[in-house]
Amino acid sequence: MAKFRYAAVSSEGNSLVGVVKGSSVEGVTDSLTRQGMQVQLVKPEVRSFLQFELTPTKVKPVELANFSRQMAAFVSSGLPLIDALAIIEEETGSKALKKVVTEVSDSLRFGESFATAMAAHKDAFPPFYMAVLQSAEATGELDVVLRQLSKYVERDMEAKRKIRAALAYPAVVMVMAFITVGVITVFVLPRFKTFFQSFDAKLPLATRMLLSFTDFLGNWWPVMVAFVVFVAVGFIAAIRTGRGRYYRDRALLSVPVLGDVVRFTVVERFCRVLTSMLEAGVPIPESLRLASSGANNLVYERSLEVARTQMIEGDGIARPIARTLLFPKTVTSMMRVGEETGTLDDQLEAMAAYYENELQYKLKKLTTLFEPMAVIFVGVFVGFVAIALVSAMYGIYNQVDLT
Repeated sequence: MAKFRYAAVSSEGNSLVGVVKGSSVEGVTDSLTRQGMQVQLVKPEVRSFLQFELTPTKVKPVELANFSRQMAAFVSSGLPLIDALAIIEEETGSKALKKVVTEVSDSLRFGESFATAMAAHKDAFPPFYMAVLQSAEATGELDVVLRQLSKYVERDMEAKRKIRAALAYPAVVMVMAFITVGVITVFVLPRFKTFFQSFDAKLPLATRMLLSFTDFLGNWWPVMVAFVVFVAVGFIAAIRTGRGRYYRDRALLSVPVLGDVVRFTVVERFCRVLTSMLEAGVPIPESLRLASSGANNLVYERSLEVARTQMIEGDGIARPIARTLLFPKTVTSMMRVGEETGTLDDQLEAMAAYYENELQYKLKKLTTLFEPMAVIFVGVFVGFVAIALVSAMYGIYNQVDLT
């Protein structure tokens, strides 16, 4: 827990200043107010450089799913939150989750609410997770909402697992292809160069091109490595900016086949998050905002923010989303039906399941393209090397034979 300096007026009218522990400014303010104080100022205490964390605590999805499921069971059985958190803290093997649970327990003892205490750890949990918890606390259905959150996180993990499994084989093939080309270029061709030079014969054009390429790599590889590192660092720095990330996301959507995979991934995730939040009772404008940010694509986020503004102005939800031209007509049509019949969450869940299956098909199509591309790449290079070496052998033989 962090330390906060506060200034307040007690119920007797006395001015009070001091330092208290808490999870956030809002949490400390709420705790002091409950003690009968009139809070005037609450601000974090300035920490020294050594006290700052280099990397924020991040709870892994599998740990988050287990935490949500366990908390749902404990709350449903009537166990106090502090006792439930104590059990999880004792049993969990995750240092990140243990740290978060410890600090949340301390915040509860200081009088903060569960949602407020959890909100202080926004770096450890997804944004939609916090919004759903706040809604659950307001409706008094914390166990139901936690159970829904655990199901969503598990579905999201399963979807990511399928994507990684589908891309694993083509990734291995491409890596092996580059390794093969590298071994031939670095270790095999230089030996042939020494062999050819010993005959002092005129080599064919293909052989001269191949040996020149080998010399170029041998002489300029430090510059090439530095260039690759420079480009990689520049690219990473660029996509950390809003403009760079936007152009990257737009470029990915424009790539044939890969663009469909990205689009279906975003649509499936958007429908999943929006469904979970609507089922938890989160207001539609807030649900749409968090679902768009959970899409992890800035092109969609910006377009959906415009759609959200139009929805708040009274234009509904299906029509503004259709105007973005980023969603398939099937999605917008089903959303319109759900909006008119009051079954929006059911329609979105059906769409999420449908596009999850479609995503698997697109991934399979993408992997089937990777394999022949890798084989063709290696085949063309090895074939060119073979032709260059064999033609050089025959040329040297003829020249030596003539002499």
